Amino acid sequence: MASLSHLPPHPSYDVVIVGGGIMGASVAWFLSDMADFTGSVLVVEKDSTYVNSSTAHTNSCMRQQFSNILNVQISQFAADFVKNIRDYMGGDDLVPELSIQNFGYMYLADNEPFADVLRESQAVQIAAGAATELLDAAAIQQAYPFYNVDDILLGSINLVDEGYWDGTAVFDAWRRQSRARGVDYISNEVVAMTKNTSGRQIESVTLKSGDVINCGQVVNASGPRADRTAKMAGITLPVEPRKRYSWIFAASEPLEQDLPLTIDPTGVYVRENGGGTYQCGAHSEIDPAVDYDDFTMDFGLWESHVWPVLAHRIPQFEAIKVQTEWAGHYAYNVFDHNAIIGPHTEVTNFHFLNGFSGHGLQQSPAMGRAMAELLIYGEYRTLDMSAFNYSRIPNNTPIIEKAVI
Repeated sequence: MASLSHLPPHPSYDVVIVGGGIMGASVAWFLSDMADFTGSVLVVEKDSTYVNSSTAHTNSCMRQQFSNILNVQISQFAADFVKNIRDYMGGDDLVPELSIQNFGYMYLADNEPFADVLRESQAVQIAAGAATELLDAAAIQQAYPFYNVDDILLGSINLVDEGYWDGTAVFDAWRRQSRARGVDYISNEVVAMTKNTSGRQIESVTLKSGDVINCGQVVNASGPRADRTAKMAGITLPVEPRKRYSWIFAASEPLEQDLPLTIDPTGVYVRENGGGTYQCGAHSEIDPAVDYDDFTMDFGLWESHVWPVLAHRIPQFEAIKVQTEWAGHYAYNVFDHNAIIGPHTEVTNFHFLNGFSGHGLQQSPAMGRAMAELLIYGEYRTLDMSAFNYSRIPNNTPIIEKAVI
């Protein structure tokens, strides 16, 4: 893909998207794909290398095992989109045929209250058409003999449309095709916003380069920096960067079958990575908000916590060697851990697409489509996302999602 210009080609745009990661790219593509939209779109991304973006640091998996039916439906659309991406993108030969590596997610409960949560969530998932199964310890041991289940009461797994997918391929295809259709991407940064005299509309955004861009609508798609973008519009947003650590390791004795993305009761998770390697993730026991540019590894966390958990749950992982490790950020919604979408209640042309709390990649197809519908029609035309509208925050009506990793 050609390098990005730093300067906007035009002085005004119908839609300015602040953030060019997976969410911003999704909105831009869906706008470009909807026949009823004939406006102009500018995507502003502060780091066109994406080296520290949440998009680059994702584990690139999807699941349907949520406790909220809307979250289940959002992931079901993602699965359909990924499996049929070339059709969705007009039969473009440059778009790869993709699939989902269905190793599934395995939630493990070691106490009755959490087992009850798995049972309740499975009922929600089954009602939505998911294929989630509940397994007692004996059934888990039979299907996956590598687990130590001495302390496990119940497991929950779904092997249909749950597992790894190539998020980078989708991201690249969205950016390439939307740019070919006229969406402008620039490598720059929004540093200020100007409202009209009533304070109810954003009239323009100011870029780090000094350029002032007039705008019809603004979309906040700036991931862990979402609150910083909102403050430019005089808005407080309960989203903050939380550090998440990842490791890829090789096992001296690889497992003889694919490893589901296993969520241990401790919160440590590990999944199949291929070729005798595995990816795992965790966060520190104390989990504060961090600086936007803080990607420092906690090197002691592996030895003190993660490796012991892995070796306990999967004894074959007693002998493993870390190959690479990194720290990334969740755009953590401290209000209720769910997506925040839709216009602000007072600054009505400032739209949120924020707070995904680790679910962003898998939710990006449905969220990009929903935001495009809002911008064009003023309403959701396919999947009704109104439960996730921003208005629930000032109304103090959180939506509880119990399956947050």
